[in-house]
Amino acid sequence: MKAVRVHAWREAPRLDELPDPQPRAGHAIVRMQAASVGHIDRTVWRGAFLRHPPLPYVPGVEGAGVVVSSARFAPGQRVWLRGAGLGIARDGTWCELIDAPDEALGPLPDAVPATLGAAFFSPCTSAWVALREVAQLRAGERVIVSGATGAVGSLAVQLARELGAPAAALVSDAAQAARLPAGVPALSIEQLTPQADVLIDTVGGATLAAALHGVAPGGRAVLVGYTGGTTVELDLPQLLQRDVALLPLNMLRREAAGRAAAPGLLERLARGSLTLAVQPFALHEAAQALAWIATRGHRGRAVLTPSAPA
Repeated sequence: MKAVRVHAWREAPRLDELPDPQPRAGHAIVRMQAASVGHIDRTVWRGAFLRHPPLPYVPGVEGAGVVVSSARFAPGQRVWLRGAGLGIARDGTWCELIDAPDEALGPLPDAVPATLGAAFFSPCTSAWVALREVAQLRAGERVIVSGATGAVGSLAVQLARELGAPAAALVSDAAQAARLPAGVPALSIEQLTPQADVLIDTVGGATLAAALHGVAPGGRAVLVGYTGGTTVELDLPQLLQRDVALLPLNMLRREAAGRAAAPGLLERLARGSLTLAVQPFALHEAAQALAWIATRGHRGRAVLTPSAPA
């Protein structure tokens, strides 16, 4: 089988030929149809994650495919994959065939394409958990989302509105504002006043420091991502006086909450009440996909397609 492997940190991944995995107890063999390329994959690839597989390794923490063999799932079952150390502690999803622990698999509805099934878990569950579990959003509260044209940010806007909370997007320019869904107000940093009850920040860096000015006293700010920078300088006296809670989202620790929410989120995607853009790349284009997700203004999630998606 073909698999993408990283042989050295920050080095372009290579397409290698590897032996096919063999069935074993507690594991499933899945023929991959799509594998997501996300920021966690990029962080591991840079050697900057807290833990990582030994080199060389196959990246990919999420994917979707069809079961070849498993004690838990019938052959031919469409599944999504996430967790159990995939792409972090063991080889991941950027391959044609994967040997994955049974607990990493979940059933994928027929109405959800494999490309979407491979890409949904991280952004959908991150947005859901950030709003419901971390921010504990209540109907009628006001929400600001930074990075609202990205995968997590766009879903946070959609889910906040579904939960009865008016949501506005923090934008950097008119081009970004033009990419927002219809009906979503756009705010520049200069327009911010401390009125929001909840901030969902998917950008980090200087954007987080600026966006905090839009949170009302006693409000909550949930830090989801750091595409705009991994460090931030805060005015601590102002933060303390306004009593804004700064809350990090750690989805590895909240994996169970994400998996519990996954079936309902997949139902929304299947009926179209939630939407998520995906950008497909061929398996040999993994390096281009890693570069694309780091490009300012990209929309949606990158997905590798080892075989024809279904």
